[in-house]
Amino acid sequence: MRTYTIGEVAERSGFSASSLRYYEGIGLVEPTKRTDAGYRLYDDGTLDRLSFIARAKGLGCSLEEITDLVSIWDGDLCGPVQRRFHELVTAKIADTERRITELVALAAQLQVAAAQLAGAAVDGPCDDGCACLGNLVSIGDGDPPGPAAVPIACTLEPSALADQLARWDDVLAYARARHDLGGRGVRIDFQPDVPVAEVARLAAEEQRCCAFFSFDLSVDERGVGLEVRAPEGAADILAALFGTPA
Repeated sequence: MRTYTIGEVAERSGFSASSLRYYEGIGLVEPTKRTDAGYRLYDDGTLDRLSFIARAKGLGCSLEEITDLVSIWDGDLCGPVQRRFHELVTAKIADTERRITELVALAAQLQVAAAQLAGAAVDGPCDDGCACLGNLVSIGDGDPPGPAAVPIACTLEPSALADQLARWDDVLAYARARHDLGGRGVRIDFQPDVPVAEVARLAAEEQRCCAFFSFDLSVDERGVGLEVRAPEGAADILAALFGTPA
């Protein structure tokens, strides 16, 4: 059986020697044996274990989760390890989607705030009419902020976000051209075989979860077209979801 020094294991695994000592301290990795002088020696099984640890770490697993996985790994049966790993990864997908939704909403709020704060300051101390107090931007054309203002935020459940984006990707694959709508939106011209019912259904669903969007689906001499409009603060979200004119 071939053995390796801690330096050789560090070079082969990508983990530093100090990390290997730390992992030994918490029970993740143990030397196969020690030399008469007390130096650690490891075998190929250690390298396999470290590859597995690196995989779990790369997928965002915590040390506690990795310790749990390694304890199952020691059973020498792949099935239980794979099932537990799948549970952890699936949970992290949901958590990641939730954080993406939160970050998109935060980015939209920051864009609105930046646009407001770039304007002229009020004459005098901060009050209800100044940008510092965070008045919302209205969806209407030039309407001042007020009770009817719609916040730029998505109310879609994180678990449904990936499916919604995938459905838009499928529909937008039929796009043949995009036109700017005066800086307030984009018109998407579709190929004749686009599933019109799915476009209409998606637009209605998107408007319910992202009320700052407005949609106008038309079928006329130009073909099938979808006009999507959004306030200035949502320009980046509009471009990311529907693309930009060529």
